[in-house]
Amino acid sequence: MLVHMGIREELKERPQILVVCTGNICRSPMGAAVLRSKFASREIPLSVISAGVSNEEDGHPVYPPAVRVLHEHGYEVDEAHRAHRVSTAELENSGLILAMTTGHARAVKRIAEAVGVPVERIHLWREFDASGLEVAPAGAFGPGGVLSDDHVPRGRHSAHSDFYYSSGDWDVPDPWGGTNADFEATMAVVEKGATGIADMLAE
Repeated sequence: MLVHMGIREELKERPQILVVCTGNICRSPMGAAVLRSKFASREIPLSVISAGVSNEEDGHPVYPPAVRVLHEHGYEVDEAHRAHRVSTAELENSGLILAMTTGHARAVKRIAEAVGVPVERIHLWREFDASGLEVAPAGAFGPGGVLSDDHVPRGRHSAHSDFYYSSGDWDVPDPWGGTNADFEATMAVVEKGATGIADMLAE
């Protein structure tokens, strides 16, 4: 598929995937851990990193309930992980940027534009989970992307709101502060997306 070829070409030049969420303590490190495992099992030679669009959790390790659910599902957790806001170098060196929500996509788009990184590299995690959202040919904001005609919803007053605001459509659910069942629900969505990404790259 031409869409997949475009992503593969980007990753050939920049063999790194960046996963982003709000604070980089739950969803993005979960996604990165699951992707690393699936890539290792298929011998896909790509590195996977994670970051936040906010610095509110700066320096914190992976959230303990996220660690627990990862271990329960057999995934390794990077013990050296420390939450941080996405850097210019991480954006520049990543051939694929995966946002956990539409809000995260909007936030990372502004950061990417400010440092001259092509926004075509930004995709939603759920484009790859076979739930009905197509993989966008030119990223989530390009023609055919779910955010191609993005607008600012009424009631949003600042870019900061994108850290938390989302329509709820095509988002990986936020388990922070929730029950074990919430983390299991998030893990299920994370695993489906990671499987789709690995399937695409192994074709």
